[in-house]
Amino acid sequence: MSDGYPTAAQREALRLICGHGRLGTEQLGRHLLQVRRPSTNPGYARAIARMAGTLTWRLQAQGFITETADGAWVTNASGRGLISCSSERA
Repeated sequence: MSDGYPTAAQREALRLICGHGRLGTEQLGRHLLQVRRPSTNPGYARAIARMAGTLTWRLQAQGFITETADGAWVTNASGRGLISCSSERA
């Protein structure tokens, strides 16, 4: 996070959450793995999973996503506006 401005990774996470309508942190981690180049590093998948948790925490703190009652994440109007995502999928 840089002075309240989202990083490229945060924008990527916002796009994934908005595109899927709602994602849990674990689901976000799996999607982040799918859209990134693979690695032979044995700790890569664990690092991406940790990153998903950090990204959601920061995005929530910045006011771009909201946690649902069942623990999933959804983008709010500010988050959708930031990445020009017109609407959420149901």
